[in-house]
Amino acid sequence: MNHLRHKPSRGAALLVAMVLLTVVATLASGMVWQQWKAVQVESAERSRAQSGWILQGALDWARLILREDARSGRATSLSEPWATPLAEARLSTFLATDRDHNADEGPEAFLAGGITDAQSRYNLRNLVLDSKLVPAQQAMLQRLCDSAGLPSETAALLADGLLAASRSGDSNAPLPPQQLADLAWLGLDAATIARLGKVVVLLPVATPINLNTASREVLAGVIAGLDLGGADRLVQARQRQAMRNLADATDVLGQGVTLEPRDVDVKSAFFEIRGRLRIDQRVLTEQTLVERRGGLEVVAIQHQRAADLSLLPR
Repeated sequence: MNHLRHKPSRGAALLVAMVLLTVVATLASGMVWQQWKAVQVESAERSRAQSGWILQGALDWARLILREDARSGRATSLSEPWATPLAEARLSTFLATDRDHNADEGPEAFLAGGITDAQSRYNLRNLVLDSKLVPAQQAMLQRLCDSAGLPSETAALLADGLLAASRSGDSNAPLPPQQLADLAWLGLDAATIARLGKVVVLLPVATPINLNTASREVLAGVIAGLDLGGADRLVQARQRQAMRNLADATDVLGQGVTLEPRDVDVKSAFFEIRGRLRIDQRVLTEQTLVERRGGLEVVAIQHQRAADLSLLPR
């Protein structure tokens, strides 16, 4: 009889032990997952910080190139060292001369980038002066949109939108765009903005375009009386020898074309520096707008950094 009375108690003890074992296993697995998550977060943060340092170093290197280019005092042209893009290269190749660096340490990293003359495109800041449209600039923008094959209403949308944005006292006015993506606020679609990006730019102040770096579409749009054939002639001439001044360009284009110093120049102050870092399947891109002031000072004006997810597995 005693033997029968102990059976239920032993069954209950076994059940309690199994419940406790399940609870302990659940807690243990939760702790392991939390630890794994913390390691992954720390690894991602370390990778992000290292990528940022590398891209910052690349930016400083590009600024040094622009500063050294300014020492020459020559016109800004595509034959200068700054205009040579950096094809994707393994980062360790840049550190080969460092005896303390082991190329086999850590994951492989690849760096690419380049410098673009921001004044090779028409600056939309030229359109509005003292909250008023500049008729000559509006006509210039219309010619440029026609030359680039953009929709006919693009120039009017830009002019009206930028004029409205310049009126800070109007509560219904759109915000002033700071970068090309912001032109969507003015009613332009993404496809039009992407095509505009090849011929226009938004800089902090009004600027002329550079005759030595602008495309033939931009040249034909900005210079009154110049067609694409004349623009091609100027592009071919500058490939042989950069325009040192406006007189050189006038000799190429002929006296029938008038070059206004407020619209065109042969030197630039604003540049876009692009960097791209690839580590395994992670890609980080960076674009910085810099201004070359007083010749040797290169100051960052705008900075954008983003992760490129195109290489991630689907």
